[in-house]
Amino acid sequence: MIGFFGSAGLFLETLEKVIVQLKSELADLPFGMNMVYSGNTDLEWATLKMYITHGIHRISAAGFLRLTLPLVAYRLEGIQRQADGAVICPNQIIAKTSRLEIARQFLSPPPEKMLRDLVNQNRITGDQAALAETIPVACDLTAEADSGGHTDNRAAVSLLPSMIDLRDALAETFGYDTPPGIGLGGGIATPRAVAAAFTMGADYVLAGSIHQACVESGTSAAVRQMLAQALQTDVDMAPSANLFERGIKVQVLTRGTLFARRASRLYEIYRSHESLGSLPADVKNEIEDKIFKNSLEAEWESTREFFSAYDPAQLKPAETDPRRKMGLVFRSYLGKAARWAIAGDLSRQKDFQIWCGPAMGAFNEWAAGSFLEHPESRDFKTVAMNLLFGACVVLRRQQVMQGLARAGVLPQDFVGRFRPMELTEMEPYLT
Repeated sequence: MIGFFGSAGLFLETLEKVIVQLKSELADLPFGMNMVYSGNTDLEWATLKMYITHGIHRISAAGFLRLTLPLVAYRLEGIQRQADGAVICPNQIIAKTSRLEIARQFLSPPPEKMLRDLVNQNRITGDQAALAETIPVACDLTAEADSGGHTDNRAAVSLLPSMIDLRDALAETFGYDTPPGIGLGGGIATPRAVAAAFTMGADYVLAGSIHQACVESGTSAAVRQMLAQALQTDVDMAPSANLFERGIKVQVLTRGTLFARRASRLYEIYRSHESLGSLPADVKNEIEDKIFKNSLEAEWESTREFFSAYDPAQLKPAETDPRRKMGLVFRSYLGKAARWAIAGDLSRQKDFQIWCGPAMGAFNEWAAGSFLEHPESRDFKTVAMNLLFGACVVLRRQQVMQGLARAGVLPQDFVGRFRPMELTEMEPYLT
């Protein structure tokens, strides 16, 4: 098991404090940091430089629409050949995508042009560029099916086999000493789902929605309660904060919150108007009264203050392009909606942005009637061990049933479902 810290949207100074705290408290335990695509190259360079400075050798790269130079530079930092001839690359990238064309980039060696650029910028040597041609950009890749957050709502049973076939083909083409692992995320919420993933050939599984409902997640008790009540159908797609203008969407919880509806309304207004000043009076009143609960003028001032500290490069075009300015103001609602949820600001509960996939509802259905039905009982270790141990039970039970069927014996009292167990109940089987 390994966890990755969700770093998207944090100021660099805050992120650095988090890294120092994690390294201090976790000592030698493995962990990683997230790197979510933002389209801001300067911010990406700064973030990855910080990771390198603090010895963060493992990142989860999510939401990338293409490979970027900072990402490749991070991967190649410290690459060398050992005395026995093995190529060592200290930094690991675990990519996450639902698209084969993006997966192909991550599962291939870095592009030649990027290597030339890095050599010309004195970020790597010519010898290191040559070594880079022998390794994939990502050491592992997660096939992202119908997940919370950034997703294309892909079906796991069709996506995972395609990713595995692509990995196998590229590993043969490039002759990797160690082919990348292929994992599965999106829909991982029950022992049967985990068993299905490993049966299809996944090297590992990744869960997100259900861990957000665990007591260690860092979100508010109000959010954990909302997640514990979710059904599989209580999710919808809404505009993404970091890629709002491009129309990219994320999957969010709809039960108990109007965020998806309100965020989609903002995007509709953005697409059909040229500026804040051109908004009809009724539309302006709708935005101010029902969504922002504040004047658009005041929202622009707070938006400008935020981006001045977080990403100043966004402000210059907004000062001269009224539509870009409108997009930044609308994006501010999306960003605040996530922070209101984490803080548990009940005065804005109807605006909570909570990334969530159908897996949350599946977990709740499986846990119903057990101790895991209650949010306060959901700690990470108990949830994770139930999924992994439960998957072992499911697979073993299936083997037994097949053997009995071949023998013509089908017992009527054979239990077919793995129920949630306390860790103490598992211990005799694990030892």
